Amino acid sequence: MKEKIQEDLLQLDVSLPIWDHFFTVAPLVVIGSKEGAGYDLAPKHMAFPMGWGNYFGFICTLQHSTYHNVKHYGSFTVSYPRSNQMLMASLAASPRCDQAGSKPALDALETFPAEVIDGIFLKDAYLFLECELHQVIDGFGDNSLITGKIIAAHVDKKAKRTGKEYDQKLLYEGKLTAYLHPGRFATIRDTLAFPFPSHYQR
Repeated sequence: MKEKIQEDLLQLDVSLPIWDHFFTVAPLVVIGSKEGAGYDLAPKHMAFPMGWGNYFGFICTLQHSTYHNVKHYGSFTVSYPRSNQMLMASLAASPRCDQAGSKPALDALETFPAEVIDGIFLKDAYLFLECELHQVIDGFGDNSLITGKIIAAHVDKKAKRTGKEYDQKLLYEGKLTAYLHPGRFATIRDTLAFPFPSHYQR
């Protein structure tokens, strides 16, 4: 006999998007893309490594310039901002204006150029990835998965892991950020080692 579902659960209507009915934890990154004679920056929280190799992906939509920029130029950058840069990341999401579709708020952001691809990074973030477009997978409703191969990467020397015995201190001082969808963020400081089973291998 089928076991009854827990009594304290609420059923959600899956004919509509479910994600605003609860909080989920995600990273927050700023994706950079070449755009005409300049560049665009856009915050994304549906962003993640594609497996254990040097591949990275993020969710985008055809309604955003990032999608078309990356497909046209074949590359993108990834900046991992710190928690004290959330205002800067928010400015990257500012609406476009005028017929050219420019983002005046981007002029307030401090950036620096990528080394290998034609792109820019958000200054003072802690991790920087340069990616060549690998594959775009459309068809997730209005959304698409954009994936890239990491061809260059840099990390702030203060954020580089040097040994497990220093991880707690590194995380406490690092001001890493978790994006809590919808619409909140948290600074990660109090962490615990995950209790992997003995002889666990990924």
